[in-house]
Amino acid sequence: MCTTCGCGGSQMRFAGRVSKKSRPGAGLQYRAHESGIKTSEADLPAHGNGTLDFGAGAAGSHAPGISQARMVRIERDILAKNNDYARENRDDFTGRAIFALNLVSSPGSGKTSLLVKTIAALKDAMPIAVIEGDQQTDNDAARIRAAGAPALQINTGKGCHLDAHMVAQAVQRLDMQPRSLLLIENVGNLVCPAGFDLGEAHKVVIFSVTEGEDKPLKYPDMFRAAGLMLLNKCDLLPYLEFDVELAIGYARRINPELKVICISAVSGEGMAQWLEWIENGCRYAQTVQQSNAEPKALLG
Repeated sequence: MCTTCGCGGSQMRFAGRVSKKSRPGAGLQYRAHESGIKTSEADLPAHGNGTLDFGAGAAGSHAPGISQARMVRIERDILAKNNDYARENRDDFTGRAIFALNLVSSPGSGKTSLLVKTIAALKDAMPIAVIEGDQQTDNDAARIRAAGAPALQINTGKGCHLDAHMVAQAVQRLDMQPRSLLLIENVGNLVCPAGFDLGEAHKVVIFSVTEGEDKPLKYPDMFRAAGLMLLNKCDLLPYLEFDVELAIGYARRINPELKVICISAVSGEGMAQWLEWIENGCRYAQTVQQSNAEPKALLG
């Protein structure tokens, strides 16, 4: 995960204004020469065939000069702090019946276009707010605002994902109404966002038919963490050699409970199912809030 990808030097910006470093564990620092680990060439294949598996160690990752044990300690410290913030976010969302979704995908999967269509369909039925995550620019947030929903852009700089502390600060600035829908469009990346809980009700993975059927096998952590997969851009299927059943089978090999909706923001295919799924989630969030409030009312 991102103990090795450069996120430690990330800088967060809200609408172009720099915020202090807020990555959970951002104060953790290390120097690459501390462990003295050297990569051995003895295990490399002597010819061009075979596989080099640098994810086989205890940390599930590799970085020159950092031992597996140290990487595990760094990861645990970062995730523990993030999980504390995520728990606070989830308590806040539950208390206000906010249905929060963490939308994750590769770059270019069609997340933002799908959000624009979703907002157009639901904005008169419920309050909606959007958090946009990108390394740079506020282009996506501008598109969302033009669609009719308040949107706050988070620029992560070198960071490759949002974290729970970023989301907490964004929610404060959005001043969300109770019983709202919160759509969090994460940075385009199928690796690091899988490991970071934001306090959302569900991760929704958007998988485009232009990406190849085996994407779930290549990036299993994200598909394992997701509660819903949107197989997007299905309007392009007549022009592609893409096996829908094979792709869904691969995804469910990783996550047998994964719900799947085939969808297109262009043709409208699957939109009714997607919107119904959201509406059901919002109703459930309100039911949970009510059930939590009733005992307090009795005690009061």
